[in-house]
Amino acid sequence: MKLLVVGSVAFDAIETPFGKTDKILGGAATYIGITSSILGVKSGIVSVVGGDFPQEHLDMFTNREVNIEGIEIVKEGKTFFWSGRYHNDLNTRDTLATEVNVLENFDPKIPDSMQDAEILLLGNLHPGVQLSVLEKMNKRPKLVILDTMNFWMDCAWDILMDMIAKTDVITINDEEARQLSGEYSLVKAAKKIHTMGPEFVIIKKGEHGALLFHDGKVFAIPALPLEDVFDPTGAGDTFAGGFAAYLAKKGKIDFDTMKSALIVGSAMASFTVEKFGTQRIEEVNESDMFSRLRQFKELTTFDIELQ
Repeated sequence: MKLLVVGSVAFDAIETPFGKTDKILGGAATYIGITSSILGVKSGIVSVVGGDFPQEHLDMFTNREVNIEGIEIVKEGKTFFWSGRYHNDLNTRDTLATEVNVLENFDPKIPDSMQDAEILLLGNLHPGVQLSVLEKMNKRPKLVILDTMNFWMDCAWDILMDMIAKTDVITINDEEARQLSGEYSLVKAAKKIHTMGPEFVIIKKGEHGALLFHDGKVFAIPALPLEDVFDPTGAGDTFAGGFAAYLAKKGKIDFDTMKSALIVGSAMASFTVEKFGTQRIEEVNESDMFSRLRQFKELTTFDIELQ
């Protein structure tokens, strides 16, 4: 299956207890595009950048066979920029700067070459922009995956509800699931979110793994314990990219395939946190991925006698 990704291609400046960076490559669509290329999936990015965006980054996508016909370049504009500082636990962070720049007037343009995409992954953007993408598709993709956040719940509730109603899979963290549903229990939260539209609900719990809910069934996975964690930026996007790309590669959309996709997503995210920005995930190849998946299998496989 072909994967269409709509999201930010951006610059980040990151500070963690382990160091800091100047302006580096970031953005949800960036991490997703790189991850899909590792799985050998045909993907395309729809986004917008400014005239300050280096050609070398565009070449990186092209070299990975990621379709960039949908990346608009506003020559007189500047690329979206975010700067943040993580606390010692790496679970909390302070935003130091957000410069929306060309993303403020982003009007997604779907290239003809990606109109037949079977899987649509909508990165964390204004829900009105996400809805406009669906309206511009010649036909509805087989699977619509939505990523959103509490900011849109605070300032664009009604249009977010419209978008969620048209979604097959929603991926949010535990805090966002509780805010969206008004329920503290994540099981109850998932049930309530199901009634809003999505058939599948994925709740991310950071270093504590993730949960997949569907039709009364629950599947849980841990996060892989790592020796080195430098920067969690982009881990959630890499997770979503691995999840969507695996489904595209298998060409199947069902609960069992999604369980495996969840593990692939978590495995790919575990690479991202090992270095700053996209540095580590850009080094990963298919062999590395399989090696890490074996680690996951060893972590979660056990025999027990039940009498």
